[in-house]
Amino acid sequence: MKFVTNSVSRRQKTVHRRITVSASNGAKHLVAVVGAGPAGIYAAQTLANAGVEVLLFNQDIKPGGLAEYGIYHDKHKMKEGLRRQFREILAAPNIHYFGNIVVGQQGDLTLEDLRTLGCQAILVTVGAQGTKWLGLEGEQLRGVYHAKDIVYHYNRLPPFSERDYYIGQHVAIVGVGNVMMDIAHWLIRDVKVAEVVAVARRGPAEGKFTKKEILPVICHIDHDVLDAEIQRVSPAMQAVDQDPAAARQFILSAADKGIRPTSNTRFRFEFLASPSRMVGDSTGTVCGLEVEDTRLVAANGDTKARGLGTKRVIEADTVIFCIGDKVDDSFGLPTEWGEFAKNAAPRFPMEGNSYEAFDPAAGKPIEDVFVAGWSRKASDGLVGVARKDGTLGAQALLRYLAAQPVLDVADLDGRLAQVQMRLSGLGKPVIGKPAWQQLEATKQTKTRQLGLKEFKYASNQEMLAAIGAV
Repeated sequence: MKFVTNSVSRRQKTVHRRITVSASNGAKHLVAVVGAGPAGIYAAQTLANAGVEVLLFNQDIKPGGLAEYGIYHDKHKMKEGLRRQFREILAAPNIHYFGNIVVGQQGDLTLEDLRTLGCQAILVTVGAQGTKWLGLEGEQLRGVYHAKDIVYHYNRLPPFSERDYYIGQHVAIVGVGNVMMDIAHWLIRDVKVAEVVAVARRGPAEGKFTKKEILPVICHIDHDVLDAEIQRVSPAMQAVDQDPAAARQFILSAADKGIRPTSNTRFRFEFLASPSRMVGDSTGTVCGLEVEDTRLVAANGDTKARGLGTKRVIEADTVIFCIGDKVDDSFGLPTEWGEFAKNAAPRFPMEGNSYEAFDPAAGKPIEDVFVAGWSRKASDGLVGVARKDGTLGAQALLRYLAAQPVLDVADLDGRLAQVQMRLSGLGKPVIGKPAWQQLEATKQTKTRQLGLKEFKYASNQEMLAAIGAV
């Protein structure tokens, strides 16, 4: 069986890109996995190992997701190690990869389309593609961004790689986790701005970054400035039994292992500061971040920040929010608290978690749809966490499939033929495994020719041109 995956005009000739997709011998189930990041790829592996025929749909041309476009851009060894794993997984004959396909309410295919095409269950692993904002005045100003957009930009994910992001000399980053450290890393070592300020609603004891992630920027911390800031917030920390000296020690514990500076950027913290609005100038560009001073209060073994009513403005000509992500509300599944709604009383729980999509309006689970990775719990962990969650989501789905009819070869071939017909009628390039493998080969050749550690195409159009798909 052959799939015609696109038919486009090129110099008045019709170019057909074909992907050979055959059902393996024996009876099977047919499942769609939507999203080819770590959660989706490892889920596809689990399903394929159980004998399921897997259709793996990805909105990007290349698979990888977070592993390809979320890890800091110069971690080449880590990324290549993951790519090798992905290549081995996707080589399975019962995993059929389709890149450049958007699944969603406004996409190339909807969830209902996947059912109509014969998929017996759907596992959604599209990550957290929505953008979480605080709803503050001035978020629309030039120079105000969400961290995800910046991370995608410096990792050269189209179309973010093609956009112009204005970065000034004084940058305020809201948040104190590992993503903040990655953004600070880029601003300090690549962009070389004058100052980076990490703004935190709570105190220095609540930093969520690791010692490893602070290494590239730790040499840019002025110890005297840090000491003054910790002294300023010490009374608030001591009021909830926090140790200012221990917090300082943690922040500077890796100072002797810090990476040698490549710029004169100053990196500092502003603690107990909750953003209240962005201040703009006459050109519509941000020129300051207004914050409300906060205090710490104990709450169920944790601490919370409470506003004091006093406000001040931190000089900033760029503001980047590192406050997590949410799922895409328009995907086609009900959402709650920035995540796809899940069955609170799961039929197939895994390690105490629910992987089953839920319809709150109907008050019942969506029978054949499961969620995993950041689609289940937004912004939770990196590749290792996504791998485990994708695997568990696939195992939950397999328990559901146990009660579904097994397809004989003729039935499975008929369903695959429906997929072939639908994809061939989209009028756009659909990237299957052979085309993706060709793209990887041309990328590796470019990397060697240019003497780079890694070459990346700047746009989807360039990638499609490289494999003759446009």
